[in-house]
Amino acid sequence: MVKTINLLYAKYGAALRYLIVGGLTTGINLVLFFALTHINVPWFWANVAAWFLSVLFAFIANKLVVFASKDTSAEVVLREGVSFFALRGASLLADTAILFVGLTLLHGSPVIVKLIDQVVVIVLNYAFSKQIFS
Repeated sequence: MVKTINLLYAKYGAALRYLIVGGLTTGINLVLFFALTHINVPWFWANVAAWFLSVLFAFIANKLVVFASKDTSAEVVLREGVSFFALRGASLLADTAILFVGLTLLHGSPVIVKLIDQVVVIVLNYAFSKQIFS
């Protein structure tokens, strides 16, 4: 049994770690977004602030935990960080577009729209992260 678990972890460990970090990142994003909109910050600015702070957390956690990128030299961290934020910026565009359509055009429930939005963003971000740290 232990051998089977070790084999499965060796094969799927990065994906499992990504799911855990992604869940925490999504939680940070959702809590910040709803906290800020609750205090009447417009959804666009609440989303940008939630995005930035959750992406900062995700960069550190993905580098250290998910992809175990060992090089911590300033040059490498800066290159990875710029790449990470740039690619996550692409998902921010998708994020903002989904929120705009769902909230402004369709007048949907903020909770449902943001949850749907996060599913799309998670898939995009996994693909982008694999390109940076692999």
